[in-house]
Amino acid sequence: MNTKSIYKQFYQKLILATSLFITTLSFIFYGYTKATIYEELKESLVSDAQLIYKISKSKDANKTNFNIITHTGITVDLVTIDNLSEISFETFKNGEDHYVELLYPFDIKSKKFIKIVKNINSSREMLTKIFNNLLFLSLGGLILIILYAFTVSKTLLRPILQINKKLSNMNENYLTQIQKDTLPIEFHPLADSINSLTNRIETYVKFKKELFVGAAHELKTPLAVMKLKNEVTLMKKREPEKYQDTLKLTIKQIDDMNKMIGSILDIGRAEGAQFEKPTEIDLVQYMQRKTNDYRMLSAQKKITITFYANVNYYNTLLQVTLLNQIIQNFVQNAIKFTPEEHTIAIRLEKQKDVTTITVTDEGIGIDESIDLFAPFKRVGNESGAGLGLFLAKNAADAMGAKLYLENRKDGKSGCVAKLMLYNNLVCKLS
Repeated sequence: MNTKSIYKQFYQKLILATSLFITTLSFIFYGYTKATIYEELKESLVSDAQLIYKISKSKDANKTNFNIITHTGITVDLVTIDNLSEISFETFKNGEDHYVELLYPFDIKSKKFIKIVKNINSSREMLTKIFNNLLFLSLGGLILIILYAFTVSKTLLRPILQINKKLSNMNENYLTQIQKDTLPIEFHPLADSINSLTNRIETYVKFKKELFVGAAHELKTPLAVMKLKNEVTLMKKREPEKYQDTLKLTIKQIDDMNKMIGSILDIGRAEGAQFEKPTEIDLVQYMQRKTNDYRMLSAQKKITITFYANVNYYNTLLQVTLLNQIIQNFVQNAIKFTPEEHTIAIRLEKQKDVTTITVTDEGIGIDESIDLFAPFKRVGNESGAGLGLFLAKNAADAMGAKLYLENRKDGKSGCVAKLMLYNNLVCKLS
């Protein structure tokens, strides 16, 4: 496969298109000029013939009447021609000279016509000079076009080469932002997309490393506790209750490890869900239905869950599995940290360019200085693997959405979890 560079393709096409344009324009100009000159010649001869006709009709036609036109290079005569009833205009060549001939009706009945012949060598020479000048200008223009094409090609491709050089030097250990200040405004959306992707890669690499180290630590700790407890228990004979306590501790640690392993497996399933095909749903109806499901989870703690939307329906195209992971994590955390007989509020607000889903609880709040979206970050002393928000963040990134966690600003205790869905290629808002 013979692959050409975009630089060569651009300047070649620019030269070809501009050259064709100039050539076509030159021929059009030359043709228009030629037609104008011949039209003026015809009008001039017709005017002369009309003058002769007028004078000859008022007097007897004689040689003197037909020689009133004394322009240089013009001969006038009265001729008889059959099979002609209207004005005739034609050009011809005699030797090295060029002529134009006009036959103007003088007396149709007697088939007499006024014949005017004019030498047009000067007009032909002028057209030749015009053609030569146009040819010279076209050749000069072609040279300028070639220089212009090379210059413009380099100028227009410079931002692409700059971005390409920046990307080619990147790897997972060296991720930098593309500076938009030196780029034309047309490349700003591309730079924003690349910078956003770079941030996602950087966050992904960082969190993956933390995930592997954290998983090893989280699994190693309960194993060490079980091993130590069992070794101590087996050092001497003990009462059956002591062995039961050790076995119960071992079972509890195994259950915690199973939860941890389940969360890690959820990460793998979530990465697979990133390739889920977006489907169209009524987001308001979907959130109403999920809120009813969440009320079953909150019933044990007598927590009231409310739902509010500023629109009655809203059709949108998104990945439902990923959305469910995010909302479910928000609500489960809210239920976990909200005291009994309190309230959780779920809100959906549709605006022009973004739709926001918030889950507001009445819990203990969060430490905003901690990145809770990193793996194995926990709030308070509640149990859990600390991977829920990490999973939610990955799902939001795959959807092209944004997640935010903050404390309530209305003076009450609690946390606000916010999901912002933007109108982009992945999360398409209708």
